[in-house]
Formats: sequence, structure tokens, C-alpha cells
Amino acid sequence: MSNAAMSRTAGALPRPRGAAPAARARSLLTTGAVLLLLTAAAVLFLVPIFWMVSTSLKPNRHVFDLPIRWIPARPLWGNYPAAYATVRFTRYFVNSAIVTGCVTLINIALSALAGYGLAKYRFRGRQALLLLILATLMLPLEVIMVPLYLTVERLGWLNSYQGMIVPVAANALGVLMMRQFFLSLPDDLIAAARIDGAGHVTTFFKICVPLAWPALLTAAILIFQSTWDDFVWPFLIISDTSKATVPLAVQLFQSAETSNFPALMAVSAIASLPLTALFFLFQRQIIEGVATTGMRQ
Repeated sequence: MSNAAMSRTAGALPRPRGAAPAARARSLLTTGAVLLLLTAAAVLFLVPIFWMVSTSLKPNRHVFDLPIRWIPARPLWGNYPAAYATVRFTRYFVNSAIVTGCVTLINIALSALAGYGLAKYRFRGRQALLLLILATLMLPLEVIMVPLYLTVERLGWLNSYQGMIVPVAANALGVLMMRQFFLSLPDDLIAAARIDGAGHVTTFFKICVPLAWPALLTAAILIFQSTWDDFVWPFLIISDTSKATVPLAVQLFQSAETSNFPALMAVSAIASLPLTALFFLFQRQIIEGVATTGMRQ
């Protein structure tokens, strides 16, 4: 028998009967292990939230009863309107909406312009500028807190909306996300617009921005989320409670009601409602936004 015939015969030999079931069993085992780990992680994150809601519906004297009663026998729904009225949340929600809305709009505008310039223009020092922008992601607020505070103080912006808005009105993550999106646009599209007589501004606003709406929405959601939840910077520069945001309101209530756990949990649940609703409405865009930052370099 020739070598070629032997090779064909060897290649045609059937696989051992137990190979396919063994591979299937390994695949099922791996899938089961991954699902088990994800379930454990989900429980780990959800239990504190469930405890917060459960505690907010109990009388204060039953908060630490053992065994834990996760579902109160008689839920005290009145804890929520009482907590809302005590904290006067309407004023704080308005403050947070003003600050978060302005920061998000300014951030998106600057991120889109900077991302487009870094993606589609060739100039000396472009990569160095990109690295410099990305390096700011490694600087925690504690590093720049003192000079930033002194600058805001000298500008007379303490206890003001502009003091909370301007220092955080630019975001390196937003620039990176928009750059990654604009890199995915073909250069031929830009060249065709230029041939048709469109200038740089027209090309950006009439062609690139309409195509970038999904990326702009994703960046806006992430910026809105981080700004709404910000506590440290408003806490540093705001001493007038009429300008306080929602996280500051929760901290003020906690300082005044240290032992009233149902009321404190009700306040925390109310404060988390906007971000919870935002996540459930736009969870796909949030996940896509996290993945976008790892696209084409």
C-alpha cells in the first residue's frame, strides 16, 4: 500500500466513541462553573440592595431581629413619603439635575470635538497628546484636589453651580470613546465630503455627528452616571445646603439620623432611583460603551 493510500486510510479512521461525549461533558462542566460563579457574583451584589429595601419597610425596632425577615410581615410604605418630606428631596434633585445635565452636555461636546481631531487629523505630536490625555485617567482626585480647590476658591466659585460643573467638564474617557468611534469611520467618507465641497465644520456636524449618535448616547450615559453619583467634589466646595446635590443630601440625613435605619435606607433607595432607572433603560448601551474603549487603536 502506498504512503498516500495509508495517509487517506489513517485520516478516515473513526474517532474513539467516548471522545464526543467527553468533550460535551467538559463543555457542560465549564458552562455550569461559569454560570455558578456569575450567580454567586449576582447574589453578592443584590443582597445589600435587597436588604436596603427590606430595612426601609420595617419598624426601627425590628431591623436587627434574628433570624432576618427579608420580607416584612407588615411593610411600612409610609417610610418613603416621610423620608422624602424630611430631606426635601425636590431641591436636591433639581441641583443634581442642573449639575449633571450641564456636565454631560459640555463633556459630550468637548469629547466629540477632541475625539474627531485625534482620529481624523494628522499632526505632529498627536500620539503624545493622546497619551497625555489618557494619563489623566491615572490621576486620582486626591492628587489634584488641593490645587483644584484653591483655583475654584480664587475664582470665587465656592458654593456655586459653576464650581461643581467647570472643573469636571472634560473627561478623558469620553475623548477616548469618541476617538475609537471616529477611527471606525472610513477615511473615504471624509474624502468624499471634501470633494463635494464640504468644509471641516460641515463634514463634522453634517456627516460625522449624525453617524456618531450611538457613541454619543453611550458616552453621555456613562458621564451622567458618574456625575450624578459624585460625592467628593461637591462635598469639598459646597457648604450651602441649598446648593447640595443628592449624594450630599443623603450624607446630611445620615449625620442627623444615625440610628433611624429604616428612614436612612428609604432615603438611600430614593437617591438610587434615577441611576437604577437609567441602568435598566440603557444597559445595552452601557455595556457596549465599556467594550468600545478596547476597539481599534
